[in-house]
Amino acid sequence: MSTTAASAGAQEYSSKLESRPERIEAKPLRHPGRWIAAAILLALLALFIVDAARREAYGWDTYRAYLFDTRILTAAGHTLAITVLSMIIGVILGVILAVMRMSPNPVFKSIAWLYLWVFRGTPIYVQLVFWGLLGAIYQSVNLGFTEVSLEALTSSAFALAVIGLGLNEAGYMAEIVRSGVNSVPEGQIEASKALGMSWGMTMRRTVLPQAMRIIIPPTGNEFISLLKTSSLVVAVPYSLELYGRSQDIAAALFEPVPMLLVAATWYLVITSILMVGQFYLERYFDRGVTRELTARQLAALTDAEGKAPNNVTVAERNR
Repeated sequence: MSTTAASAGAQEYSSKLESRPERIEAKPLRHPGRWIAAAILLALLALFIVDAARREAYGWDTYRAYLFDTRILTAAGHTLAITVLSMIIGVILGVILAVMRMSPNPVFKSIAWLYLWVFRGTPIYVQLVFWGLLGAIYQSVNLGFTEVSLEALTSSAFALAVIGLGLNEAGYMAEIVRSGVNSVPEGQIEASKALGMSWGMTMRRTVLPQAMRIIIPPTGNEFISLLKTSSLVVAVPYSLELYGRSQDIAAALFEPVPMLLVAATWYLVITSILMVGQFYLERYFDRGVTRELTARQLAALTDAEGKAPNNVTVAERNR
């Protein structure tokens, strides 16, 4: 009796194995339209490059002569200095404004909201023109017990350019920092408090390490955008940065096109370096962020995408 039952069970198990469907291996979809579109775009780009190389209006001889000119290299250094100093002001003041925006104090919250409304609601060019006219509006500030002269500040176009760009950038950095902090789940903060952490320790060890993953990408974009926005400081006026200096040389040569290409080349070089730095910085803060998949899910996803996904850990079956 038992032998018959065992034989029947074995037959049933073998029939189930035979009736089990074969494993489906997903293959990446072919997209011939993409390759055709890419070929057309590459052909158009090649035609444009060949035409531009032969067109005299671009002034390639002048471009090569002034690409590494000492005045242009010095102007590129001034552009970097303006960008870095303005970004430092923007980040520090932006963090303060973000804390004020998240504060339960209605006065702090209202002041921060008013600041953001003014500096985000008016064009940066208009703000820079106002900073350039600061000396005509204020020669000194009366504090009641003493009078502070603003001549040293208003006579420095470089300082006015840095302050103008930095204060404008702070309005955008405040919202970036606030969104990053708000992205951290409330349970993380509550758990830190339950462990006896102070507010400062909670921010350093719990909130900021997680918020930085959200803050870094838009901050990098803002930094790159600020580099290009620095060309507007001619409104102060400050013309020793890259764009202003190239236009001064172009006015003397009566050749604006090649000098614009010189300025654009150096903007691209600096931006490319900053993008590489942003990439490695984002990868640094993405450490430890993983997805957990089973071995079967990982194999299916690899078959579908044609490559193994990043930041994936394989879950144990008996976990």
